[in-house]
Amino acid sequence: MEEKKVALKMIVNGEERDISFEELALSNNLAQEALVRLLIDKGLFKPDDLMKMMEKVKKERYRHIDDK
Repeated sequence: MEEKKVALKMIVNGEERDISFEELALSNNLAQEALVRLLIDKGLFKPDDLMKMMEKVKKERYRHIDDK
């Protein structure tokens, strides 16, 4: 069995626990999805607005070498 790569250590109920990068990524993903759903349910933005902003951020963050 492959040893998990530790991203961070946490104290849970008085015991130290190793958190893997995979567990950390999953936790972040779940929290992000819950937050987005809550904001949509509260009417702070629409799903289409989120998709447009994600596309904008993607274009800003992941530029091609040829782009200036």
